This record gives sequence, structure tokens and C-alpha cells, in this order.
Amino acid sequence: MVAQDVQKKSGGLRLQRPPLPGVKEVQKPMTDLAPEAVFPVPGVPDWTATAPDGIWVSNKPKGTVAKLNAKTNIVEETVDVGKAPCSGIAYGFGSIWAPTCGDRNRDRPTDFTNSGIARVDVKTNTRIAFIDAPPANSEGGIAVSPEAVWIASGAEGDKVLRINPVTNKVEKEIAIVAGSHTVDYGEGAVWVTQSSGNILTRIDPKTNAVTDTIEVGPKPRFLTVGEGFVWTLNQGDGTVSKVDPKSRKVVATIQCGVPGGGGEISAGGGAVWLTVFQLPLTRIDAKTDKVTHQWTGAGGDAVLFAHGSVWLSNLREQNIWRLDPAKLLK
Repeated sequence: MVAQDVQKKSGGLRLQRPPLPGVKEVQKPMTDLAPEAVFPVPGVPDWTATAPDGIWVSNKPKGTVAKLNAKTNIVEETVDVGKAPCSGIAYGFGSIWAPTCGDRNRDRPTDFTNSGIARVDVKTNTRIAFIDAPPANSEGGIAVSPEAVWIASGAEGDKVLRINPVTNKVEKEIAIVAGSHTVDYGEGAVWVTQSSGNILTRIDPKTNAVTDTIEVGPKPRFLTVGEGFVWTLNQGDGTVSKVDPKSRKVVATIQCGVPGGGGEISAGGGAVWLTVFQLPLTRIDAKTDKVTHQWTGAGGDAVLFAHGSVWLSNLREQNIWRLDPAKLLK
């Protein structure tokens, strides 16, 4: 979810990303927000996942995942998972599943050394397995369904791996369109976005078959399933595509003014929530498909709706805010 502000150097000067347009008529400054709790997470608090009693967050430079307790509002546990956790985090089968990028970087994108999935038991808060299932890209995602764990993989991002949570082994490789990096589960299906194109792929978890390829907005790297729909954050033009999982068609394209890299999307509480640098929090009404609120300023990079709250990871501030969604509407 990390976006680079510096695009290139010219004559020794750093050229910053141009300001995002956003939706001016509904914007307010981030200084208007008052979090219910602030969780310090030194390092780079990035990907988040919902667990029964809180949320978990990954920390790439520290090689850890941390548990934030939703009842006590404290950082309760920190667990070593391996080198460079990346590409999302998920909860299921009593475990946190944290992909790691190992020794991969921009110069060695196909070096999968120490790259795979760490499995953390949430009762003992220890790593109990490491699975040879390297993520396709550092900016991607992992999902858990009632049947299995799913992750986009391959140097070309052209397959989804189905992992058996009993054996901790890859039991199926499913071919998908190349350039696909992010996976989510909901509405009875596994959904995968093609961040290099404009395709949303649907996989039936019972048959492991690709049932649909749906055209959405350009470069839909991140997605979420909630409020009865699938939502893709389209980095190419800063829109959000709303997909009906029954008809498997785009039913709305929402102008949010948040183009470019990084960011994340989550759904819950009657809304869809976006985050990107410069515009750390955007709220879309899930029924009217309108951007109702947008906050500008410092903060953001990951967002999650869980336990009745909006959780905003402020990467550069090295903390996570817990926000009351009802107070955000005032």
C-alpha cells in the first residue's frame, strides 16, 4: 500500500507527485478528526486484518505482525514472521496469514528467497508454519474462505494458489489473467484484481474454476467485499467500481479523485472507506454511491472497517487511529 511521493529526480531536485484532485466540495482537514484511540506501531504499520478480538497489522522493516486489542485499545502482542512481510494479511482457521517478500526488491523482483506465507497461531502468538507460496507482488493481497487460503502468485501474477489450512500445503494452482496481484473473499467467491489492466476475476472456491472476468476501471489493484457488493479501487483514474456479485456486472463507477499508487479500500458500516497519501480518508455512501466526506492532510496508507470502527494506519506517523464512524459524520 506504500506509494512513492518522489517520481524522479531532475537536476538534483526531487519532483513531488502532483496534488490529488479529490472531491473538493466534501473535503475537510485531517485536523478535524479526533481518534478514539491511537496505537503506536514504530516502523511501517501497513496491512491490516480483522480478528475476533481486535485487528492485526504487519510491519515490513521490523519483520513482525502486531495485535491491537479492540477492548483494551492497546498493542497487545508483536510476533516475528520473517523477512519483509508484504502483500496483505488475513485471519482465518485460528491463525494470521502473513505473506513475506523475503529478499525480493525492485532490482530482483523474481528472487523468491525467503518469500512465502507465515502462519501465526493467535492463541500462542507464535509462528507455527512457513508455506512455500510467494506472493506475486509486494502490493497485493491474501484472503481466507471457509474452505482454504488464497493468494496471487507467480512472477507474472498469472495464478492463484489455494492452500490447505490442515496440511499447510498448496493444493491447487488456478490460472488467471497475468498482472493480477490482490485477492479477497466474499459473497461466496474469491475475487482477484488485475492491477496492470482492468479485469476483476471471479473464482468459485468449491470447483476452483474461473467463472467470470469482469471489466472494471483501470488498474484496480485493491478491492474489498462488503455491503453486498465488490468494490475495486482503480489506481489508473482514481475511481471506485461497484460490482454486483449476483449479476457480475459493474453497477456504478464512483469518481473519488484519488489516482496513483498506494492506498487501500474497505467496506462496512453502510459505507466504503478509501485511503491514499494526501487524502487519508474518503467515505462513500454504499447505497447512494456518492462521496460524502473526504479528509485532506497528513496520514493514511491502510484502512479497515472492523469492530464497529474505522482503523486508519498512518504509515509515516508510525501509528494507527481508531475512529468512531458516527462521529465522522458530524
